[in-house]
Order: sequence, then structure tokens, then C-alpha cells
Amino acid sequence: MSANSPQWDQSCDVLVVGSGAGAMTAALRAHDLGLQVQVMEKSDRFGGTSAISGGGIWIPCNHRIAAVGGQDSAEEAVRYIRAVTHDEIDDGRIEAYVEHGHRAIEYLEQHSRVRFEAQAAYADYYPEVEGGKPGYRSMDPLPFDARELGEEFQRLREPSPGTLMMGRMTMTMKEARVLLCRGPGWVGLTLRVLWRYWRDLGWRLRSRRDRFLTLGNALIAALRCSLMDRQVPLTLNCRLERLIEEDGRVVGAEVVRDGVLLRIQARRGVVLGAGGFERNQAMRAQYHPQPSRSDWSATPPYNTGDAIRAGQALGASTALMGHSWWAPTTHVEGEEKQRALFVERTLPGCIMVNSAGQRFVNEAAPYTDIVYAMYESNREGATSVPCWLIFDADFRRKYPCGALLPGYAMPDSRLPKHLHSYFHKADSISELASMIGVDASGLLRTLTRFNSMAEAGKDLDFNKGDSLFDRYYGDPTIQPNPCLAPLVKAPFYAVRIDAGDIGTKGGLLTDVQARVLREDGTPIAGLYAIGNTAASMMGRTYPGAGSTIGPAMVFGFRAAEHIDSTAPAGANSFAKQAEGLSS
Repeated sequence: MSANSPQWDQSCDVLVVGSGAGAMTAALRAHDLGLQVQVMEKSDRFGGTSAISGGGIWIPCNHRIAAVGGQDSAEEAVRYIRAVTHDEIDDGRIEAYVEHGHRAIEYLEQHSRVRFEAQAAYADYYPEVEGGKPGYRSMDPLPFDARELGEEFQRLREPSPGTLMMGRMTMTMKEARVLLCRGPGWVGLTLRVLWRYWRDLGWRLRSRRDRFLTLGNALIAALRCSLMDRQVPLTLNCRLERLIEEDGRVVGAEVVRDGVLLRIQARRGVVLGAGGFERNQAMRAQYHPQPSRSDWSATPPYNTGDAIRAGQALGASTALMGHSWWAPTTHVEGEEKQRALFVERTLPGCIMVNSAGQRFVNEAAPYTDIVYAMYESNREGATSVPCWLIFDADFRRKYPCGALLPGYAMPDSRLPKHLHSYFHKADSISELASMIGVDASGLLRTLTRFNSMAEAGKDLDFNKGDSLFDRYYGDPTIQPNPCLAPLVKAPFYAVRIDAGDIGTKGGLLTDVQARVLREDGTPIAGLYAIGNTAASMMGRTYPGAGSTIGPAMVFGFRAAEHIDSTAPAGANSFAKQAEGLSS
């Protein structure tokens, strides 16, 4: 098809595929540079995986660090990322991210409704590594009032139940830490969250959904409002079918909207920000370590790799296809996606074991490392995919675990029926082991050793609680190690842990401008990829909280700037708009 063909159903300068934080950032920046932008989303809700996430971004040298008493440098940040990624990424993307990350976020704060705050106490995931920091680089979005969205609020993807107090009340990340770990003031904070929710009485009569938006919902709502301020259209129920290429350049896309095939012309470029392939079982079988199941993922069911496969059809190169942003997950009957266990395994009084009853990992390690350990130790006679989280009655009473509220708030006798299958419970370790198919003698030996180490406050086997990162979600009332306590009080509990994820890492290989590359390393003109549609610049690892959304937003920002920079004179559909455009 000719780029000048009259057979286009719609036309724009920049077509953005996806509606997560990276996609919306690309759309916002492209619009502010004077480009006509159209955003399309496959599902009937906008926000993608970003909307159900913590919403944090990991931005070295960000402009909020000094205000919370920290300091950073580009040299330290690059050194740290290179160290934790073992120098696997050596194509300039790390340096580009560090150079442009703080600039992109400053722009958003100056010219949109997006606001962040640096987290002084949230350490990098490997703070002891050279260049690592005890905090500051992770930034959380500030809460956002859903009333600003108007009726568009109904189209915002709902947060995950696991991020809500009692399954309905929103919390900031700092509030969640206090509540989950029973930190100082947790009782008063609980009352404040309850009051914040119930005082919105008029809305309570219409919906149980909280309009005090936090985490990923706050970030996506702020970005969507910013696009609404600019009258940038966002089309739902619009799936990418294929990319249209002419003379080596991507000039548009075929999409299916509400069952109708449409051709959309993209005069200047297409930005793919449609997530990964974690919900595509065939792709998981092709690329991932086995066993691997799409229903173990904690992401929405729409991330099926459409954009990645569209790029591959044009000869795009891929990388890291065997890797994910791994996270241990659990299944809750009736929910569309599994729940990731980010915090529970860090708390004192629990262990993770394989089918031989043996520990195989530091339970408080970064969640990606947990699943890597599950696969690395998985073998006949000692299966760790799946594995089991074991805890006792004290843990059950004090702490949450996945879908289970703490026992003091909801004892076993008051649990809803659909949670009865969520866990196993027994009066003895041997009986529990029999229920879950774990070697009883092995589990008893493991607990005998672990309990002795927990009493002493030192995990000699896996160093649980040694890292500053481990202790962030520990119980401050437990000393000398806030992550260790013996499991001695019956009844005992077990929850099955699957090798889940919060998105795939593998995708289309891109350069420092987010351009998609062919197998020979040359860029495909007019085609850009960001977020989980692109192969991660973080390699196999996870430097800190926000290492998924941060790069998605920064390279979305860079993609828009590169599209603009390559324009011939007078090519923009609209006159250049002032850089100072704001809401």
C-alpha cells in the first residue's frame, strides 16, 4: 500500500499502541512537540499493567533527592546498573537512561498533572553493590483525585485487590509499609484510611471503588488527565493486527476495533508500548524455562505479545526472550490474575521450601531473584516450581499473606468460602507436609535448623535479613533480625507459590532512541518500542523499585523527541506548540 493511498481509514502523525505509563508519556511529549497523536488500547480499560502496579519509577539523579537528604551521581548510577546486570547491556541504553531520566520526569512535573516524591528509605534492591543507594532513586506517584477524570474514571483499569486494604481501600506505598509490617502508629493509620474511604459518602452509595487514587492508578490517572487537557484521543477495544511497511519504513498499522478492520496512517512513526507476552502460552512454551504457565502471571490477561509479533514479522531483532520480571504468585479462586507476593515472605516467621522440605532461597530477596532460584533449584525429587510458603499461627495472626488478611482482622472461622482453597492448615508439621506432598522428615529437619537460626537472629544458610533491602518490609518489633522468627506455634499453614511474573522482559531490541532494530543492527524507520514490548535495558535483573515503569516512561519520552527531531521542515500537522504548555 502506498503511503499516499486514499484507503486509510484514519491518519495521524504518531500512533501509540498501548495505554500504560510509557505509552501515555510518549503521547504527551509528542503532542507537546506539535505532533498529532492517537493512542489505541486493546482492552476495554486504559492503563495496562502500569495501572495495577505500584506506580513507582526508579530514576537516578532525580530532582527530588536533595529534598529528602540524599545525593547521587550519573557515574554511581551507571556503575551500579552495570554491576547488577553483569555488563550484559553495553549498547549505550544504560547511559542514555541515566542521562535523560531525570529530565523526562522534571518535564512531566512542569508540564502535566504528574507528581512524584522520592522515597528516602526505599533502598535499591542491591544497596551493598558498588554505586547502590540506601534510598532516594525510587519515586512514587502522589495520590490523585479520581473526580478530575470525570466519567473517564469508569474506564481506568481497577487496581489489584492485593494493593487495597480489605480489598477496597487504597493506600500509598508508605502507608502500606506501616500497615503490613505493623510499624509505629499502624492502628491510628488504619483508622485514618477507613475514615478517608467512608467520608466519601455520596460516592459510597454508587460504588465501592475508592476515588482516592494511589500507586499505579494515581500515575495513570494523572497522565490520562494530562492527555485529556490536550484533547489527545484514546481509543479502547482496538487491537493491533499488523504493521504496514513501505520501502523499509513503517507508515501505519492495521487494527481491529470492535471487530472492524481499520487502517491507520502514521505519518511520522508508530510507538509500540503494548506490554509483553506473558499471557501468551505458546510464546511462553517457546521461550521460557519450563514449566511456565500464562495463568501464573499477575498481569491483566491482554498482554499476549501482539506488538512484539508484529515487529518480528518485519524482521525485528529480539533479546531476553527467556526472561521476565519474575515474581512469586499465588492463585485466588475467582480472580482474573494471580497475586504477587512482594512483602509477605520478608516478614518473620515464614520459610519457602521445595518438595523435599528444603529451603532454597533467601525469602526476603528481590522478587525476580526468588523465581530465578525456583527454576535454578528445580529438579526431580526436590521440585521448587511450584514451591510452598510455610508459616505458623503467630504469623497468621499478625501478618497478611496474599489474599489472607491478618488473623486478628479476619480469623480462619470468618474467611469467605472462596479462600478456603487458598491455603492448607494442619495441627502438626508432619500432617501439613502430607497434605501438600512435601517430604515430612526433610521439612522437620529444615524447621529445626531454621528455628535455631531465627532465635539467634542470623540466617547462616541464605542471609535473610542481612541486606538493608531485606529489612525494609521486616517487622521492626522483632529483634535482633526483623525478618526472622521461629515457626513453633500450631496450627501450621502452607500456601502454594507459582513461578509467576509482573511482565516479560524479552521483546524487540531497541537503541538509545527507542528505535526498533533489525537483525543486522539497523533501525526500522518509523518504528519504536518501549516498556515490556522492548527488550529490557536492565538485563536479567531488577536494580530497584520502578525499574520497569521508569525506563518505559523515559524511552517513551525519548521516542517522541526522536520522531520530532527527524521531521523535514514543515512536516508537522500542527504548528509547534510552546514548550511551556501545561495543565
